[in-house]
Amino acid sequence: LPQVLINVGGVDRNALGSNARVSAELELLESQLNESGRILLRSSGTEPVIRVMVEAESQAVAQQVAEQLAQVITAELALD
Repeated sequence: LPQVLINVGGVDRNALGSNARVSAELELLESQLNESGRILLRSSGTEPVIRVMVEAESQAVAQQVAEQLAQVITAELALD
């Protein structure tokens, strides 16, 4: 499957698991992908970034989903 990786910087990577809006968006996008792809979110252990990896049936879908999730992460977890 085509894969897209976006590193989202300038965010509080420690708040990833506790943000309700990010969790809701992740759940929504996973349900849209259904069985045709997957999403992996994780905080980097070596860099101050959150990694957004999406696999989908097409490159365009993977890119769109990754960018949408990255935008929500940036909006919700941006450092002041």
